[in-house]
Amino acid sequence: MAEPWLVVGLGNPGPGYAATRHNAGFMVVDLLAERMGGRFKAHKGGAEVVEGRVAGLRVVLAKPKSFMNLSGGPTVAAQNFFKVPLEQIVVVHDELDIDYGVLRLKRGGGDGGHNGLKSITKSLGSKEYLRVRFGIGRPPGRQDPADFVLKPFSSIEAKELPLNVDRAADAVEALLTGSLEDAQNRYHAGV
Repeated sequence: MAEPWLVVGLGNPGPGYAATRHNAGFMVVDLLAERMGGRFKAHKGGAEVVEGRVAGLRVVLAKPKSFMNLSGGPTVAAQNFFKVPLEQIVVVHDELDIDYGVLRLKRGGGDGGHNGLKSITKSLGSKEYLRVRFGIGRPPGRQDPADFVLKPFSSIEAKELPLNVDRAADAVEALLTGSLEDAQNRYHAGV
């Protein structure tokens, strides 16, 4: 049996964080779970998981139940339990350094001050996992970025949010079923 893919959506647990910019990763994996017809269930490794198939491939979706800055432990626990190779881990996360509505896909790189990525990189012992970077833009004026990411999307952003989440879920599926380069060509084009 082929080794599964692990798609980790980053966010913070609890209803108080559900609609915030920092939970974009959760929103994307929630949509992927819906598409697969699965429901998240608690897993012993500290994440909620859904197992299913995308285009015939075995896929595990995970949402760490820890806060963002502790996402690494549950990610590695899921990787070890499901025996997922590093090159088949995809992390979906919010990205301050990309304009709202823009997606960027890559393998490896720094954490850009993102505490969820910092935790995952440290726990995996490598930066070489795939990332789907969901642009949320920079905070206005002098607003603290840490405060900005924990706020809900603006009313204008919220109108476009379902379309952007849908596009990000499509990008994840493109990564799973094709190459990084093909997915980049498709989802970076025209932006």
